[in-house]
Amino acid sequence: MKKNFKNDRRRNDKHNDKRRPNAREDKPTVRTDEEIDENFVFGHHAVVEALKQGRGNKLFVSEDARGDKIDELKEVAREQSVPIKWVPKQKLDQMSNQGVHQGLILAITPYEYLSLPELMEQSKENPFYLILDNLEDPHNFGSILRTADASGVDGIIIPKHRAVGITPVVVKTSTGAVEHVPVARVTNIHQAIKELKEKGFWIFGTDMKGTPYSKWNAQGSIALIIGNEGRGMSEGLKKDVDEMLTIPMVGHVQSLNASVAAGLLMYEAFRQRGDSL
Repeated sequence: MKKNFKNDRRRNDKHNDKRRPNAREDKPTVRTDEEIDENFVFGHHAVVEALKQGRGNKLFVSEDARGDKIDELKEVAREQSVPIKWVPKQKLDQMSNQGVHQGLILAITPYEYLSLPELMEQSKENPFYLILDNLEDPHNFGSILRTADASGVDGIIIPKHRAVGITPVVVKTSTGAVEHVPVARVTNIHQAIKELKEKGFWIFGTDMKGTPYSKWNAQGSIALIIGNEGRGMSEGLKKDVDEMLTIPMVGHVQSLNASVAAGLLMYEAFRQRGDSL
């Protein structure tokens, strides 16, 4: 009698699936940041700013939300013809991937990144840009956006790949500043720097060794590169830099958080360029 190897193989496969840690049925269903990054913003300030910019599609509000801020928000939503839906807090927890939503989530149209030529076209004379070299932490990106708005930065340039984009966490951390600071997304940072230099920009980098930032000449058309949180600036980009800047430190830990370092440098530029803003 012939043995049915096909059926045996099926039985073995089913048995082995239970032992394989990567078997499809054993994978938990988790919503990743990439799945929600073009769909929602949450938190009061971020929601208000997105509504004012006309990017809202539907506003979800916690059933027990009350107060003047909620009344103000409802009025802004009505002005923008954005429908409001009252939902349980648990629904908002799920939609925000357990983020701190403050009882508010706004479904939005996707953020429209600029190209580098578009950014340069809409900037004033002698602009100041930040170039984020493969930044990964959305909280750092959001904090940088918030300080950039406060200190008069004209635009931020980020790479398309291997770097954080504009996610709900970035929007919330920026407290809505993302709606006011133009962000250009480019395929190749090296090529973007080359284009900036052709337009007369001076390119500055950040490193442990360089010119103390207090002696930085931040006048004219400039772009400042902020490196990755762990690795710092890419070695390849260091060759494109006209001058390296350093922030003197006397402590035992000879490094600063990326958003803190960026903030110090942005405000030094702001101090020098204040009359031209």
